[in-house]
Amino acid sequence: KILTDSTLSTLHWFALKVFYNKVFEIEDTLKKENIETYIPCEESLSQRGETKKVVRKPIINSLMFFRATDIQALEVQQRLLNRVILYAQKEGFRKVPFHIPDREMNIFMLVSSSGQSGLEYFEGDQERFYLGDRVRVTDGPFKDAEGHICRIRGSRRLIVTIRGVCAIATSYIPQCFLQRI
Repeated sequence: KILTDSTLSTLHWFALKVFYNKVFEIEDTLKKENIETYIPCEESLSQRGETKKVVRKPIINSLMFFRATDIQALEVQQRLLNRVILYAQKEGFRKVPFHIPDREMNIFMLVSSSGQSGLEYFEGDQERFYLGDRVRVTDGPFKDAEGHICRIRGSRRLIVTIRGVCAIATSYIPQCFLQRI
């Protein structure tokens, strides 16, 4: 891949492995620099005495995403050295920041932010997540999500992956809501 001025200035999604579970601290740092971030979280109600508050908890510990240019991504890696690792891929003899396609990221955000119970997250990316039929959800809370059908603990589930980073399995989706693509 040849790097040109236009490819260097294009915004892409990137993934960070964050050390010491400091994803919210890193998120604050990036937001101060006007960099868009996304952390797959679930919200729960916490109560101490009479005080109740909603608490955000990362679903996949130490994983966050941000949208930036290649140059900004490399700067984030340098600036936050020893606090994060930027997911990268090999090109020839060097490593370059790993671009997550917008479509893949949008589907992942749709599913992971749905608020539905029964979601399961997997760090890494396993080959078995690509073995089932490729489908699109046509109705329900996951409408327009695309992924592969995989059997997990005896139940057919939709698996949405960010290749090389992570995967998420939905709760059961009725067969009538699935369209093979």
